[in-house]
Amino acid sequence: MTSFEHLPTVRSDYDAKAEAYAAFIGDAFLDHPLNHVLVHTFADLVQQGGGGPVADVGCGPGHVTGYLRDRGVDAFGIDLSPELVALAREANPGVRFDVDDMGALDVATGRLAGVLANYSIIHTPPDVLPGVLGEFSRVLAPGGHLLVSFQALADAEGTAEGFGHKVSPAWRYSVGHVVEVLGRAGVFEVARLVVAPGEDSVRGFPQGFVLGRKGVG
Repeated sequence: MTSFEHLPTVRSDYDAKAEAYAAFIGDAFLDHPLNHVLVHTFADLVQQGGGGPVADVGCGPGHVTGYLRDRGVDAFGIDLSPELVALAREANPGVRFDVDDMGALDVATGRLAGVLANYSIIHTPPDVLPGVLGEFSRVLAPGGHLLVSFQALADAEGTAEGFGHKVSPAWRYSVGHVVEVLGRAGVFEVARLVVAPGEDSVRGFPQGFVLGRKGVG
């Protein structure tokens, strides 16, 4: 599946289930501290670096965007689904939310202090992932921070594997592979968190979080 093939499917799938998705995803994020421990760290690092605009890419109904803004981060949201963007705007009055493709962001090169992709790369096919992570790097300023989270592979030597997502076709990635692809794009690992598969009561998957910083050279 290529980038051109998967985007309309993901958009239509999330548009169709936007209300149901929004009804549970915010609580799912806030009710499990391990889901946001590195989000909080990411927010602190952005602030310590002098602040600046931060994109929550694949923001859904804006729950993480709101979490970042509550911590003083100048965050705005981007999502492929117009229905989810409408819900995000309703839930977060006065906050910027745009409909956009994470693989071709309408953001100037080097403009952002941070990029966060909270479980939004999972709908990116393996052959498209390098381009998407490269796009995240493009919009980051040197020294800017990136946080990506995703369902992970237990096999450290693996790369990617499809799985049955409730909304749209999805893939899980090994943490090492994501770190490697980010490194090739000029974003280097600061920290990683892998949550044990037993903590996932739905699928029994490990959960991966990779925090990186764009090189300054």
